[in-house]
Amino acid sequence: METNILTEELYASYKSLLFSLAYRMLGSVMDAEDIVHEAFLSLQGTEPGHVANVKAYLCKTVTNRCIDRLRSSQKQRELYVGPWLPEPLVADWPDAGGAGAGTAGGIGIDPYQAYARHEAVSTAYLLLLQQLSWTERAVFLLREVLQYDYDEIAAIVGKSAVNCRQIFHRARRAIHPEDEPKAPSPGLPGHQALVEQFAAALASGDIGRLLNVLSRDAALLSDGGGKVHAAVRPIVGAARVAGFLEGVLRKLEPGHSAKPALVGGELGLVTYAADGGVSGVVSFRVERDRIAEVYILVNPDKLARVR
Repeated sequence: METNILTEELYASYKSLLFSLAYRMLGSVMDAEDIVHEAFLSLQGTEPGHVANVKAYLCKTVTNRCIDRLRSSQKQRELYVGPWLPEPLVADWPDAGGAGAGTAGGIGIDPYQAYARHEAVSTAYLLLLQQLSWTERAVFLLREVLQYDYDEIAAIVGKSAVNCRQIFHRARRAIHPEDEPKAPSPGLPGHQALVEQFAAALASGDIGRLLNVLSRDAALLSDGGGKVHAAVRPIVGAARVAGFLEGVLRKLEPGHSAKPALVGGELGLVTYAADGGVSGVVSFRVERDRIAEVYILVNPDKLARVR
């Protein structure tokens, strides 16, 4: 009984931290939740007093199980149809008032509130993490996100502290190629304004306006997982992206709608079919004053938790 109570207390203390690690490692909400649950079951099955540092034990268990999951799914990933996008973390957009894409220009939020809700799990960020090896990803996240020191990371990943320091700096250069990101020029629209303009342009069918918010070499990635219709290759170039979106709009059934939502802590869109079911999640990468990448997730397996 005491063990159960202790585990419940630890669950409340460490669940968010462990989910943060697992989700960034895997890009899957469902798999991350499963692994966190398995880690606590593993802890509950240990003899009292056998775990000197519970937090380190749980992080090591989650890290190792994530790497095992990645290994087992490697072949499946290689055979994946079209671009792979992570399963999104979607939350209601504050003060949206139920606005759909047609009223996107009316949505608003205090920018500091939006910043406070940002959890650095945007689609673009998760895709960058996917470019790292499994060990690089684990070391980077344990250091950058969870603020572990190198001796602690070494104990978790089974490498020396010196090696972990080298791995981290290599991974950090891949994720953050510039140590000091350039600040946007004064007066240029931010992420929220660009997404609102994007949504309004789609709602009105104004392709010229859409081109104004896309960078010249903008790219669109569409993930249907081979289960629904989606572009199987990235679409590159503002005109091609706009043309693809125009074609998608023409094929939509009457009654299709969209509403603003927080996707990985940033403004995105959730789209709905005429019957009210979720049909997709759209997120963005903004670079300076333009949308550089559009991510459209329509794989139904990854939309199961979106409302």
